[in-house]
Amino acid sequence: MVKHVPAEENGDERGALLAFLEEQRGGIRRALLGLTEEQARTRPSASELSLGGLLKHVAETEQIWVARAKQEPPAVRRDESNWHESFRLADGETVAAQLAYWEEVAAETEKFIRSAPSLDDTFPLPPDPWFPPQGRVSLRWLCLHLIRETARHAGHADILRESLDGTTAFELVAREAQEKGVS
Repeated sequence: MVKHVPAEENGDERGALLAFLEEQRGGIRRALLGLTEEQARTRPSASELSLGGLLKHVAETEQIWVARAKQEPPAVRRDESNWHESFRLADGETVAAQLAYWEEVAAETEKFIRSAPSLDDTFPLPPDPWFPPQGRVSLRWLCLHLIRETARHAGHADILRESLDGTTAFELVAREAQEKGVS
């Protein structure tokens, strides 16, 4: 479901950042339009990526980063032993369920960012070797990171979808508009 944010909610920095994030989420959702579960699990390129796996990954990643900012544990704990599981749908997982989960995650992200006292508020980075020791980042950084992460994977989704059935991102935008009765 593409969320259209009223213009008055985009006029401030938070609204603009959240609107850019939502725009990138839409690219991934559109890449799944009209696909069967089997197609969403297909890996049509040299990589291990599937559209269903990308969907699961971006939903989990967004949830994990917002949990970090809130200094809460993530819904799913990932480490080297199970990181690969975040990139594929497990038995019993469906695209519809992952889309619904991501919608919940997105709503929580929006609620959290809109309710924060300031985008300058910071939170600690995890003690992973690729982050600076005792590093901290702002909520503004979080928003920009989520936009970057989601946009990167939206590009992957475009390539995977076109590899599956030749459908381009432009065609998917038109299909989505047609399904919504928008010209």
